[in-house]
Amino acid sequence: MWQLADKTISSRLLIGSALYPSPDVMQKSIKASGSEVVTVSVRRQNVSAESETGHDFWRLLQELKINILPNTAGCHSVKEAVTTAQMARELFDTNWVKLEVIGDEYNLQPDPFALLEATKELISQGFEVFPYCTDDLVLCQKLVEAGCRILMPWGSPIGTGKGLLNPYALKNIRERLPEITLIVDAGIGLPSHAAQALEMGYDGVLLNTAVAQASDPVKMAQAFKYALLAGREGYEAGAIQERNLAKPSTPTIGTPFWHQS
Repeated sequence: MWQLADKTISSRLLIGSALYPSPDVMQKSIKASGSEVVTVSVRRQNVSAESETGHDFWRLLQELKINILPNTAGCHSVKEAVTTAQMARELFDTNWVKLEVIGDEYNLQPDPFALLEATKELISQGFEVFPYCTDDLVLCQKLVEAGCRILMPWGSPIGTGKGLLNPYALKNIRERLPEITLIVDAGIGLPSHAAQALEMGYDGVLLNTAVAQASDPVKMAQAFKYALLAGREGYEAGAIQERNLAKPSTPTIGTPFWHQS
């Protein structure tokens, strides 16, 4: 069990609800993942009762009985992100929000200046902000100073599946912010990428495309479930230090030697 904001949960996988072949596959995949937190885009999903598609989508999520993390995907300005977060609080009855403020359309990189400004505004309004940011240590420190208890630096650009492109930067963030909940968000493509993040000491991983667009989303979701368990166990077990020289694992003391004359 671990603490995510004001919730005590067991799974360290946060999973998205978009891009699946069908709503049924989405629900089965989320179940298979063991995740207890699912992200929902206010801009992509119409959850109003007037929409049949939106009603079915919302019903399937409710049946899972897990925590909803609304996000501000697609927002490009502070005003747009803050307004979307306010709408999400009304729709989903939660003060949680995954804050995204996109600064570049090519790689969907967050705008660090707008992100920080929107974070300060939403925290002042009582939101628990989960900021999607780059692996910039100074930005992460500024977000913590603004009141964030959780940070979500990217592994690589959204949907690329490239994994952790800058492990050095991610390790620095973990070492410099030991008390902050850290979740790698974006760029995860393989279960091994997720395991690597947890082996570094990250608290969790948020992903969507890696499961939703896999050939078999349900099986891939289950693979991520086990990868995260292995990664966390590996971190808690304490890895050996890397060495430049080989060191035998079998001692030579007491080993018989034969010398041919």
